Amino acid sequence: MTLLEALATRVLLGDGANGTLLAERGFKKQPYDLANLEAADLVLAVHREYIEAGADFIETNTFCSNPFKLEGRGVSIFELNKRGAEIAREAAGEKFVMGAVGPCGKPLAPFGHIEQDVATAAFTEIANGLVAGGVDGFFLESFVDLGEIEIAVAAIRAVSDLPVFVSKAFIEDGEMLAEGLPSRCAREMSASGAVAVGANCIVGPQRMLDLVRMMAEESELPIIAFPTPGLPQLVKGEITYDTSPEYFAKATARLVEEGARVIGGCCGTTPAHIRAMREMIDRGIKVKPRTVVTRTEKEKEELIQTPPSTLSEKISEGKFVVAIEMDVPRGLRIQKLIAGAKKLKEAGCDVINISDGARARLRMNPTAVSTLIQNEAGIEATMHFSCRDRNLLAVQSDLLGAHALGIRNILAVTGDPANIGDYPSATSVFDIDAIGLCRIMSRFNEGVDLAGYSVGMKTAFTICAAYNPCAIDQALEDDRLARKVAAGATLIYTQPVFDLADAQRSVEACKKLGVAVLVGILPLRSARHAEFMHNEVPGISIPEALRAKIASAASDEIALEIGIEDARQLCRDIKGANGIYLMPPFGNADIAARVMEAVR
Repeated sequence: MTLLEALATRVLLGDGANGTLLAERGFKKQPYDLANLEAADLVLAVHREYIEAGADFIETNTFCSNPFKLEGRGVSIFELNKRGAEIAREAAGEKFVMGAVGPCGKPLAPFGHIEQDVATAAFTEIANGLVAGGVDGFFLESFVDLGEIEIAVAAIRAVSDLPVFVSKAFIEDGEMLAEGLPSRCAREMSASGAVAVGANCIVGPQRMLDLVRMMAEESELPIIAFPTPGLPQLVKGEITYDTSPEYFAKATARLVEEGARVIGGCCGTTPAHIRAMREMIDRGIKVKPRTVVTRTEKEKEELIQTPPSTLSEKISEGKFVVAIEMDVPRGLRIQKLIAGAKKLKEAGCDVINISDGARARLRMNPTAVSTLIQNEAGIEATMHFSCRDRNLLAVQSDLLGAHALGIRNILAVTGDPANIGDYPSATSVFDIDAIGLCRIMSRFNEGVDLAGYSVGMKTAFTICAAYNPCAIDQALEDDRLARKVAAGATLIYTQPVFDLADAQRSVEACKKLGVAVLVGILPLRSARHAEFMHNEVPGISIPEALRAKIASAASDEIALEIGIEDARQLCRDIKGANGIYLMPPFGNADIAARVMEAVR
């Protein structure tokens, strides 16, 4: 009997967690997939325990066997997957073997750094290895991104016609159920080319009941249910589960009643759990008649649209905008900064820019600073948001928090690496870059997060991004600008320019892409300042004539006057920009006000 024939005629029981048993038996190295090469006999013994417990199929020990999770290990992805399949094949005998395939482990473009063709190549190599090792099908599990599922299935289908199971991980969230996300996911996964779809991991059998019920109503395909045995807890530094096999089997039987046709266990389940499930199935489970609901596209409740920022409105109305960046001091004393913001507002400034740990220096959280400026100085802020310090969860959490506090203008920056700043031993995260951050904000503006969950309303972020017209690799910089715009950026802040031709090139590049642009202006304060910026700051170019003029000044005071007048003249000469982005030395409000006179 083939796998598809078995799937069509009975409930299929899979195995439980491999990592749980491998760790218990002494293999502590992460990821556990390495045991295929370093402790094959141990992996074989674990597989056999699940077969002896009554599993109809076992999964290969290859969930993490991809080049992203094994980067730098010097391991052949093909050979690791092939060996994992060979071990499972030896243990399974006449039972089925499913090639376990997990997600890449990092977000795919446009959110993260992994391009689609790179992910496709990785899934192709994985599939080739599993096929060479003798699998009967593939089990894609614990995926979150539906787009990544589509890429993985397409890659597998290009090299094999073996059956593909697809399973998504859902968080334990009542709102997610109420909004019908499992139903939508079931429809999309069913269209991917899978032969069975469902859910695994994160939630226990009771919480998975609603997931199975909703997915069974939306898809004619067999439904997968691989829950965990309850919630995990940390005991002596290790994750453990304490749900009894008897309870787990009884609760899992209800999943079969509601429509699950492929069942098993995820993290924390053991052969004892699978044995109890086998006994429950063999005693017979009364299955409710299954009816797939034929639906037209439901009328969706229109999400509330948050009003746009004042900055966005001014640009839409064609007004010339002045943005000024102010330096955040060390520590807690920011009264001078707030006083400067008030002064600049009176002088005609439209928005204050607040950096996010620029050059990896320790400064107060920009959300707090921006909120204080908006509340106490009465002027809007543009908050810089660095990808360096936050993982994918924290990025979204902090953005929602900023929006709730009234911050609407966000400048997406990848961020300087931590090792150049105050704490060189600190860890840089970089789950995503500025392009991915723009895309996340664009999703929020549509009312959903990266995983497809509703955020309750459509946010109104003014999505800003940076551009350098004097980059060392200008072709790459121009390409990244185009990708930022494609990801949702609507306003571009340029790095400081000191030459009119560079300024006009910035304007033309942005206008060609249909986005507004604020040209960066930085008044030079001294000859040392000019030489430092030109020679030691990447991507900054100061014309030789200007450097010579400032160098000839009799004092720094005169040099500063030259720098201010040059900045004023550049502001007057720029054509076609939507505004300027002033970066006065040390965030000096008086210097900024003097330059601003040229455009006010």
